[in-house]
Amino acid sequence: MSYAEYKPLLEEGDNVVLYMGPRALKPITVTKGEVINNKYGHFRHDDMIGKAFGCKMISEKTGGFIFLLHPTPELWTMALPHRTQILYGTDISTVVMELDLGPGSVVVETGTGSGSLSHALIRTVAPTGHVHTFEFHEERARIARTEFEAHGLAEHVTVTHADACEDGFGLEDCADAVFLDLPKPWLALEHARRALRQDTGGRICSFSPCIEQVQRTCEGLRLLGFIDIQTFSSLEREYDVRARIVQQANLSAPQTKVLRDFLPGFDPAMVVDQPAAGSKPVKVASASPSAQMPGHTGYLSFATFPPQRLQAQP
Repeated sequence: MSYAEYKPLLEEGDNVVLYMGPRALKPITVTKGEVINNKYGHFRHDDMIGKAFGCKMISEKTGGFIFLLHPTPELWTMALPHRTQILYGTDISTVVMELDLGPGSVVVETGTGSGSLSHALIRTVAPTGHVHTFEFHEERARIARTEFEAHGLAEHVTVTHADACEDGFGLEDCADAVFLDLPKPWLALEHARRALRQDTGGRICSFSPCIEQVQRTCEGLRLLGFIDIQTFSSLEREYDVRARIVQQANLSAPQTKVLRDFLPGFDPAMVVDQPAAGSKPVKVASASPSAQMPGHTGYLSFATFPPQRLQAQP
């Protein structure tokens, strides 16, 4: 099976994401004879075979349950084993959109890291596109290559162990987009320019946590002839949605709060609010922003490499 395709039923050897809660996901490979034991119960791999992805699996012993989810790049981002800091959904969606990717696109990525962005890039360019991803750390490159093979993505990605800043990409005039996640991205800009297609041009993105990195990278992009240079910082804020019981508004009698707000010197003792005749508490859905907001993750700098025919114009 593949993270880039969907199938309805589980088979032996398939990857599945066990959902035990919003912050408790575990990717496994279904293997006959294996057993999952957790606080929700006892779950045999044999019983998973033949079940539909997305179904609820109930433990016969405890009555607890888990959900068997079809693996996707989004779920992998939430459940993957961290080898490095990773990009999450908000930044990933921005990168894919701003790089103007689609089926058939060719993308260069540095560095691979834990493969969070890589999975999303592969799913976006499949089935006819390709991702060339470069990783400086040899062991991380080896593990990433193994994961891509296990996830059925190997034909859409090439993993290379190399120092992209020193050695370059070994690619010329073939990429539609380049993504850089490097400590010194400005050192790889010339290599990126060579890799991008000359006839149609392309897009580039650099992810950096510090504004000083952004400034130096943007200056390098400008000197190499890139245009439309923009930098974004994506912030995500969660809302708490829940049902609440409230009393129906009494619109037939004066409201103390309204009078207090709009009539200076008003004495609340002068008015006694009366509930509306026959009013009953009602259940409503409400949404309130979280008191805590995740902080800054990094800056995403984008630029366009113009086609060669436009570069020749004064």
